[in-house]
Amino acid sequence: MGKKLEDNGLAERRRIISSYMEQAGRVERETWHSLRPVLDAQKVEEIEHTLALSLRSHVRVTVELYSPLERRRLSGFVTSIHTHSREFKLQWAEEWKWLLVDDVVEAYIV
Repeated sequence: MGKKLEDNGLAERRRIISSYMEQAGRVERETWHSLRPVLDAQKVEEIEHTLALSLRSHVRVTVELYSPLERRRLSGFVTSIHTHSREFKLQWAEEWKWLLVDDVVEAYIV
């Protein structure tokens, strides 16, 4: 009987921890989205045009990505764009990364 009570206590603690972690994740996601700057349609179009220009003309582009702590800058060549998922592939040296267009707050040709 002592073992049965111990197991129930463990299950309850796991449930509480799981609930806490879920709530913390939800708060973090809500905070992340509430701090994100809202870009107007003209700015979004300008960013999309700059990324397309880099892809077509093979010119280096620098993008500033939204981050709640600081703006991150990456520079490279756009090698692929997926319009349906609004993501693009940025390549520099021997590295590359898929990025979301919606995470870009600034894009310009170097």
